[in-house]
Amino acid sequence: MPTSRTRLPALALGIALLAAACGSSTISGGAQGAATQGSTAGASSVPTATVAASASGAQSSAAVSVSTSPSSSACTSPATATLAETEGPYYKSGAPESADLVTAGMTGTQLTLTGSVVDTSCAPLANARVEIWQADAAGQYDNAGYTLRGWVTTDAAGKFTIHTVVPGEYPGRTEHIHVKVTPAGGSTLTTQVYFPGTAANDSDGIYDPSLDLAITHDGDALIGTYTFVIGA
Repeated sequence: MPTSRTRLPALALGIALLAAACGSSTISGGAQGAATQGSTAGASSVPTATVAASASGAQSSAAVSVSTSPSSSACTSPATATLAETEGPYYKSGAPESADLVTAGMTGTQLTLTGSVVDTSCAPLANARVEIWQADAAGQYDNAGYTLRGWVTTDAAGKFTIHTVVPGEYPGRTEHIHVKVTPAGGSTLTTQVYFPGTAANDSDGIYDPSLDLAITHDGDALIGTYTFVIGA
């Protein structure tokens, strides 16, 4: 019959083995949970633009920054109507309906201009006409034809998308895109949108930061987002 002296070491060894097994299981589960939590948090909290910039290592933080304008990508009721700006000398009526203004051989950084048209209560405005016209990458307008001129209508959620290029600067003006937004049965808003962080913004007398696009990267291309708020 085993004595108490022989039972005690065996009992101690058993407790140690059990503790080691439990500890190993707890550490493994905790590490897996932390990794899962970190992966989930990263996927939900890191903006696409930041991920793209980190992956390439070449994009500056300024280039992927979101505009400080509340109207650039979101709407909080009651919203302030989007600022109207000058039409300028290069508007031409009769532009074609087209969501893709990029033609074969066109140079410049590809840009997807997207966003929404809403009223001051942030309700989406369907069937609103969104028309743009702009300079090409070299800062030149096509005044003979309709290159980089076109329009689309918003969908049931008030959203629109136009494929174009980033316009070039020309003397006295920073990079900008002219826009006319006409809600169904309403008055036209004429304005312009801009690119945040562009050096020439500071010397452009028409530029207003409330009209900055929210810019993100899509590889070598850009996505510019803006919410146009139409007043009464």
